[in-house]
Amino acid sequence: MKVLPFKIPKTTSESFRVQIDDVPYFYDRLHNHPELQITLVKKGYGTLFVGDSISSFQEGDVHVIGSNVPHVMKNDPVFYEDEEQVAYSISVFFNKESFGKEFFNLPEMQKVKELIKNAERGIRIEGKTKETLTQKIEEIEKAEGFDRFLLLLSILNSISNSEEWNYLSNISFNVNNNQVSDQKLNDVFQYVMDNYATPIGLDEIASVANMSTSAFCRYFKLRTRKTFIRFLNEFRIGTACRELVEKNTSVSIVCYEVGFNNVSNFNRQFKTITGLTPSQYAQKYRAQ
Repeated sequence: MKVLPFKIPKTTSESFRVQIDDVPYFYDRLHNHPELQITLVKKGYGTLFVGDSISSFQEGDVHVIGSNVPHVMKNDPVFYEDEEQVAYSISVFFNKESFGKEFFNLPEMQKVKELIKNAERGIRIEGKTKETLTQKIEEIEKAEGFDRFLLLLSILNSISNSEEWNYLSNISFNVNNNQVSDQKLNDVFQYVMDNYATPIGLDEIASVANMSTSAFCRYFKLRTRKTFIRFLNEFRIGTACRELVEKNTSVSIVCYEVGFNNVSNFNRQFKTITGLTPSQYAQKYRAQ
């Protein structure tokens, strides 16, 4: 499958868009759009792809995703019979020319301009800044007109002056959908997302990219700075982390559910990637 160019609905009454998603699950196809995106996840949890990274998302997360960066939030299914599947988020979309071609070139906007560049790797907001942004994003949902515009400026100012954030992707992405190289990479991401629980050999994934195995290995390492096997293990371990905490499932069951066929290897890869054994991880985060 290819990364889908996604069109954000335009509005004639505002220069940017505030979008509320109150749905059973978020849009689950790898996609990109010219607009920058600031998203507060109010409900839902699952796997987050941004650029070349795989991580989890959960309630309370705030993400900033840059222009044309491939991304998707893939919901995990509800684990408990008495829960209803629901996903709820508040997102703000704008592009570099939403407020005029020279707006972000103003001296007062230089930190925000730097933020826009950093967002090409995707950003996750942390700490007290996240608490501040949560309140402001909730306010922007209800605000109108000039008050809404001022809130967006306040949100951008809070992020650009904070150090409480982490990159999501190892490399910058700004995908032109005519670029064959980036398209191949996103085909691979989508395939892993759909098939991680089954064995995926190098010959198989190379065919997804329409390349020879040796050429694919060189290409993938060059584009992501990691081997495909490392990438696949990171995705599987990320999925295992959520299952260990949220499903309260045993280590041996989780091992096979996420695509490993050997518990010893699963334990070894888990500690390499997270710094903890699966049991230590479950004990630490189930208590929170």
